[in-house]
Amino acid sequence: MHSGFATNPAVSSEGLASTAGYCAFTLIELILVMAILTIAVSITAPTLGRFFSGRALDSEARRLLALTHNGQSRAVTEGFPVELWVDARQRTYGLEAEFSSGTGGNDRDSKAEDFTLDRDVKIEVPSPAMPKTVPTRASGAPISTASVAPAASKHPNLPTIRFLPDGSISQDSPQSLHLVDPEGASLWLVLSRSKMHYEIRNQNE
Repeated sequence: MHSGFATNPAVSSEGLASTAGYCAFTLIELILVMAILTIAVSITAPTLGRFFSGRALDSEARRLLALTHNGQSRAVTEGFPVELWVDARQRTYGLEAEFSSGTGGNDRDSKAEDFTLDRDVKIEVPSPAMPKTVPTRASGAPISTASVAPAASKHPNLPTIRFLPDGSISQDSPQSLHLVDPEGASLWLVLSRSKMHYEIRNQNE
């Protein structure tokens, strides 16, 4: 009695061995492929590294700029000074409101934000503060800071950009922050000529 599976006499053991031989790579071919891949990776790796490093640098600069806008807006809206602090040694920075002594000055700001720098980016504060000049608005009118309530900084030993409730920036604030990546590329967060906001530049002009 036959099993129902017919054996095709045309497919011999020699034919199967021949077909398997066409589908497989030889050891020499695999070594050649690995060598080509290694060369390709070694050529493209530096370029890819610079690409991702540049993206990290740009991302950190834009996040800092966004924090300055947020801090200035909060100071005006909430009526308290808001500081953007920078700890270059710990590679951290953040935004936090200063509350006057009579309004819970020991309480932490519930809207405070803390960030850690990307591992490929470092931050420097090359200039400690603005020149001692009277700040003015875009219209040229002097800005009064007499109504600002006394407040204790939560980061007294760190460089801070301090935004005041009248929309101005404290004269003790740094004029610029410098971001640098391992390749030497850099971006600056620089106080604008109007002294009313910060902006990103490729170099500190």
